[in-house]
Amino acid sequence: MERKDDFQERRAHLAELSEEQLEKRFWELCEEVMQPIIDLAKKNTTPSIERSVLLRMGFSSLEATSIVEGCLDRGLIGHGAGHIVYRMAKDNNLELRDAGLKLVDGELWDKAVETFKGGAN
Repeated sequence: MERKDDFQERRAHLAELSEEQLEKRFWELCEEVMQPIIDLAKKNTTPSIERSVLLRMGFSSLEATSIVEGCLDRGLIGHGAGHIVYRMAKDNNLELRDAGLKLVDGELWDKAVETFKGGAN
């Protein structure tokens, strides 16, 4: 099967554009293609993603799992487990790791629920 050479026809709408205009158009199209993926990522998460975030914050697998389960149990997972740890650290003048470990130990959850379900996020 031979492919029809229609390159000149397909590029006609770009022929008059300068290099700068072509580059600008390229990035506009990239943004257009990626926007639905960005929107999806902003609005959706999974326990696996949240555990991964916590692992990158320095928590062990067991600690991350405990924090994520705490978020799930309290309906906070949509706010992001890492965000919850960060806010609890910030709001309680703690280091990130200390705040996370308090959550693992069952502490700070009432404050987290109040902060995130009370609309102060």
